[in-house]
Amino acid sequence: MEDAQVLWDYHQLHHEPRDTDIAIGLGSHDIGVAEHAAELWHEGRFPLIVFSGANAPTTVGVFPRGEAVHYTARARELGVPDDAILTETRATNTGENFTFTRELLDRLEVRPASATIISRPYQQRRAIATSRKVWPSLDVVGSARAQSLEEYISSVGDEERVLNMLVGDTQRIWVYAEAGFAERQHVSQSVLEAYRRLVDRGYKSRLV
Repeated sequence: MEDAQVLWDYHQLHHEPRDTDIAIGLGSHDIGVAEHAAELWHEGRFPLIVFSGANAPTTVGVFPRGEAVHYTARARELGVPDDAILTETRATNTGENFTFTRELLDRLEVRPASATIISRPYQQRRAIATSRKVWPSLDVVGSARAQSLEEYISSVGDEERVLNMLVGDTQRIWVYAEAGFAERQHVSQSVLEAYRRLVDRGYKSRLV
């Protein structure tokens, strides 16, 4: 768990919240993304939320109608009106989240200059790095529900799953940058060592 904490801390960006033109809620297994987006909308941080996401092997059992569809339903339950939500249902990875969201907004002649990128807590660094590569003109700030690693594991109810996904997201930081999908990020020696120890302990089901 000490090594997992090192990775968890690495992915936290601690951006100061600010008002933006839109929010983009990235699909995943974590309904907290939709709940956090609704909280920020009620605070007046942005007038429009785009939830983006189809399904992945890790989410089809949880959100059978698609990640963005379930996110939209949850935000509506929390009082976000229909005219404040757009739903993008094709994206199957983080790059597509931004590409397809931009295409959807272009069709509607909505051209934001800034966005709050809302993700699960340990996706923050990769989400921002991807957005800056795929949509460089967009001024972005990252946001995720404030939780400790222990609180997050408790909310998901599956420590092994969380640690596997945490290791996988860490590897994607450099793998996706090398492939041209995201901006390069500094990775400290302590993060690399923690990552390698967790892989050696068998947390590698989410590696690419």
